[in-house]
Amino acid sequence: MQNFIIILVSLISFTAFSQTKISGKVVNKKNVPMASVNVFIEGTYDGALTNEKGEFSFETDAKQNQILKFTLNGFLDVTENIVVEEYIYRVFTLFQDMNTIETVVISAGTIKAGDNSKVTALKPLDIVTTAGSAGDIVAALETMPGVNAVGESGKLFVRGGEAGETQTYIDGIRVAQPYGASPNNIPARGRFSPFLFKGITFSTGGYSAEYGDALSSVLLLNTVDEPAENQTHISVMRVGGGLNKSKKWKNSSISFNTSYINLKPYYLIAPQSLNWNKAPESIAGESVFRTKIKNGLLKVYAAFENSSMNVNQKDINYTNKIKFGLTNNNLYINSIYKGDIAPALQLQTGFSFGYGSNKIGINTDKLHNYERALHYKLKLRKTFSNMFKLNVGGEFFHTNFDENYQAFSSYRVDYGYQNNTVALFTEAEVFLSQKLAFNLGLRSSNASVVDEFTLEPRLSVAYKIAKKSQLSLAYGSFYQTANSDYLKFTPNLKYENTNHYIMNYLFNNDGKMFRAEVYFKEYDNLVKFDTTVSNYTSNFNNNGLGFAKGLDLFWRDSKTFKGLDYWITYSFIDSKRDYRNYEKQVTPSFIANHNFSVVTKYWVDQLKSQIGLTYNFNSGRPYDNPNEEAFMNQKTKSYNNLSLGWSYLISQQKILYISVTNLLGANNVFGYQYANSPDASGTFQRQAVTQPASRFFFVGFFWTISDNKKTNQLDQL
Repeated sequence: MQNFIIILVSLISFTAFSQTKISGKVVNKKNVPMASVNVFIEGTYDGALTNEKGEFSFETDAKQNQILKFTLNGFLDVTENIVVEEYIYRVFTLFQDMNTIETVVISAGTIKAGDNSKVTALKPLDIVTTAGSAGDIVAALETMPGVNAVGESGKLFVRGGEAGETQTYIDGIRVAQPYGASPNNIPARGRFSPFLFKGITFSTGGYSAEYGDALSSVLLLNTVDEPAENQTHISVMRVGGGLNKSKKWKNSSISFNTSYINLKPYYLIAPQSLNWNKAPESIAGESVFRTKIKNGLLKVYAAFENSSMNVNQKDINYTNKIKFGLTNNNLYINSIYKGDIAPALQLQTGFSFGYGSNKIGINTDKLHNYERALHYKLKLRKTFSNMFKLNVGGEFFHTNFDENYQAFSSYRVDYGYQNNTVALFTEAEVFLSQKLAFNLGLRSSNASVVDEFTLEPRLSVAYKIAKKSQLSLAYGSFYQTANSDYLKFTPNLKYENTNHYIMNYLFNNDGKMFRAEVYFKEYDNLVKFDTTVSNYTSNFNNNGLGFAKGLDLFWRDSKTFKGLDYWITYSFIDSKRDYRNYEKQVTPSFIANHNFSVVTKYWVDQLKSQIGLTYNFNSGRPYDNPNEEAFMNQKTKSYNNLSLGWSYLISQQKILYISVTNLLGANNVFGYQYANSPDASGTFQRQAVTQPASRFFFVGFFWTISDNKKTNQLDQL
């Protein structure tokens, strides 16, 4: 027994004397002591918290090479490699984490939805839950500030810019043909289903130097990195059907979405103002495959669509209706890799290929065009510290556009163009503190059709004026090659360009958000031509100019009223242009000075229903009346649209959805077509450009099959 006690005491003494004392002090960058910092040796229970003087001290029996770690909420973790036996007292510095929710963010000109954004105006995929959007991302964006709703187009017109001045990207790679094909004055739809995207960033101006060839805005769509679970969505609709499925494996996953749409059954029971020979019919599909590769993720996205239609359209210049037939084929492939190639160094690289073909018949005339577009991009992102990050990259674009036209009993005319563009960009992200940050960027590109380098500086600054609010400023110079409608006839036009000046105020607090933004844009080198419409006989030049200025307001509240989520937007715009065949600088025909929207979603627990209402108002748009001497001096009546959406939860995974667009049947007029020549009395006759039907009814059944037996499509309706 005595020997045992001696041995035990010896072991205890050996253990005590073998421990090493670890002590030191923790301060911030201003050398102020930091209390309550957790200090420990990684992989052990040895550690301590710093006291009010920032000091810590503890003992460890760990040996040789170890990692000493420091953690505190709101600050970056610090790790230090030490040799325990050689450790001496030292001072460590912690830096604030600029990715915390309280840190200032650059918000000028940008609206985000989901994608783990620190400040989002909308929830994930929220913008496609609005009544009246019919699941179209672009249609839902018309309720956002800064967007002019142009009902006869269905495309994005942003802050005085035409639809062609907005570029669309999927995972940072450009989409050359983002809209479905449609006849004149019949709205197009965006090509992409919301099911495959985790987040949307809509920049109405002042966007990053990473993006170019867009005068007005960019729409960034980010696909889901990994589906939450294995699931299947089945859709049975009045206008067709769809199937969406996601499958997961250990290091990879795949999601796909297919749809078939045929409007003929719908048109048989819902009268249209158009005379259809063949109602619109389409089959489409898209898929995302993802796989983890070492420290990165590879995603491959592919989408295709085939659509056709044939309609008789009234034209004021002809006694008989014009027979218009259209067959469109579109293919888009996108592949991107994003991963770490070294400590604090990230690589993002990818490419896309787009092919679009349109076969058009106009009575007995034939028009055929096709476009091949290629985009390759490489970007490096280096994190030097929590305060400074640098992006550098380059990209290459190739466009090949060909068109031929053959009138009845006449020879065929061929025309088109090719363009190669090389661009370089760099952008620094600098945080001077949690209250002050700025991005400084520069972009330069050279398009072969112009053969001239651009110099495009971009600058944005944000300052946090209070805990929940901030101010942002942005400036940018933007260049874009001329529209293909002009380049196909004259492929040597100069760049069109504009400068953006933006000031933004943002308040964000627990389910409530308010944004106010003022902006000014000046345009130069806009394309002009000297014929009624652009054609191969037109003389083109870059003598056009213009401006746009305005105010955008956005309010969102999901907390004040139980079960009710709503947002309100208002935009005022004053814009004038001298471009196309305009006689002077006037407000373009697609501009409404006042735009107002209210979107509501209300959950009624007793009815197991989500009820949504959307109201859109636009003031009258200008048009030119040739019976008047003044140019573009008249306006249409205002636009009104009240839409209803009702989602009824039959069971946890089965939903019945009903929606009515333009519930009150407002007779909206988008403009007028005038005769090319006056009648016997000297008057130019006209016809109104209106919507195809007073209302659009939609009924659909949506069934989800998932591992957890709870997931449904309520958020997508």
